[in-house]
Amino acid sequence: MMKLLKRTALAAGFAFATLSSALAADFDVTFLLVNDIYKMNDKKRGGMARANAVARAERAKGGNVVYVHAGDTISPSLLSGFDKGEHMIELLNIVPPDIFVPGNHEYDFGKAVFYERMKALTAPILAANLRNPDGSAIEGIGDTTMLSYGDAADPMNSVKIGVVGLTAEDSPVKSSPEDLQITSSHEVGMARAKELREAGADIIVAAVHGSRQVDRDMFDSGVYDIILTGDDHDLMLFYDGRKVMVESSEDGNYMTAIDVGISVGESRGKRRVRWHPTFRIMDTADVEPDAATMQKVAGYEALLSKELDIELGTTADELDTRKASVRTGESAIGNLISDAMRGAVGADIAITNGGGIRGNTQYAPGQALTRRDILTELPFGNKTLLLEVDGATVRAALENGVSQVENSAGRFPHVSGMTFAYDASKPAGERVVEVMVGDAPLDDAATYKLATNDYIAGGGDGYKALRKGKVLLGDLDGKLMANDVMAYIRAAGDVKAKVEGRIKKM
Repeated sequence: MMKLLKRTALAAGFAFATLSSALAADFDVTFLLVNDIYKMNDKKRGGMARANAVARAERAKGGNVVYVHAGDTISPSLLSGFDKGEHMIELLNIVPPDIFVPGNHEYDFGKAVFYERMKALTAPILAANLRNPDGSAIEGIGDTTMLSYGDAADPMNSVKIGVVGLTAEDSPVKSSPEDLQITSSHEVGMARAKELREAGADIIVAAVHGSRQVDRDMFDSGVYDIILTGDDHDLMLFYDGRKVMVESSEDGNYMTAIDVGISVGESRGKRRVRWHPTFRIMDTADVEPDAATMQKVAGYEALLSKELDIELGTTADELDTRKASVRTGESAIGNLISDAMRGAVGADIAITNGGGIRGNTQYAPGQALTRRDILTELPFGNKTLLLEVDGATVRAALENGVSQVENSAGRFPHVSGMTFAYDASKPAGERVVEVMVGDAPLDDAATYKLATNDYIAGGGDGYKALRKGKVLLGDLDGKLMANDVMAYIRAAGDVKAKVEGRIKKM
């Protein structure tokens, strides 16, 4: 076995030496990735001001830099509740990406706003699996692009990199694209990648906003050399020696640079291209915010401060709103929000989705809570609705809520007026093992008054079961969830929400 390994290594070395001896050209290309960035600025790290600073600095070094934004930016920032993401486009345009891929949150304010924001963005936009309602291409949004370096007329002194952009295929479930046509990232991406190869691409890059499963399927396909992804908010770098997949956390807290060294040469009479990546994960805590961006941010902050920096009350216990806390189990903030909703409309029970809680922070015991804090946590502008549902519908909703807990999906439910237990080892749809409403088991045939938000009441995040509910208090009369929570905190003074056993994992 050892002899075989040595022989293989020698053969590989010989092949490399043969190629190296006939090298015609070397190229260096840097891919800089940011994704899921909602904040204008932050005291510690991240925000558009630091992201713009990193992008500007990378470009200032010279060379070939491809700055990619893998989606999610016009929502749900704090100010987006007021201007529907207009300010984020303005901040992006200060140092525009070379490629922008729409994420699911680009559709949060509907089709018309999506069109308007994408038209205002000065960056090239790619989304091969996105079409108008009639199936036609959307003006200003392409499928792919071919990046060429060197002398295009001389194959031995040039290289081509094909890039395909893919929007979030689950946007109809997670957002509001209305009747825009969004198809499979995997299937469309493979077809476009094949076209790029046939057009002479030496390296294929996918810029995609997709779930972990979508990412994995694309990686395992072997079609792509480099995958630049967003959506999961993971700081992730995976390299198997042949293929690369990268995600840069969220909010510009970290940005990833892939420095790709490319050699073009000849081996056995054929043109050969070899490439090798070097990785730089940059913590933006050490980055000075971009001055031009901060000038804009200061104006936006001044508008917000007058109305938002008003204290409502204090928290007696820690509130943890980090993604890992609100999408995988019971949390104090989830209990606080669902209690506020239930009380606001006089419901028997309440369900809200963890994906609607976006602050991604921790509040220490005794910390004052302001309007800004609550609107940061609940930025989507959702309303509290009151539905009449039967117990079977409640059970189906909870099953949906825990159906993707292993993926930290935003559908994870937070509840009030009831408790439930689930077994994640069971198949999705069969995980809920016990539900109690007050001190009594849930009765599938009984009716309950359910407080929930308008997004999941309409079937968002997979809560299709709630569409069957009878609307007692709807969109026209329901108040903003954030206002209900603010009123609840103001009335309580000291918020004593904590984890108390409402949700049990078996």
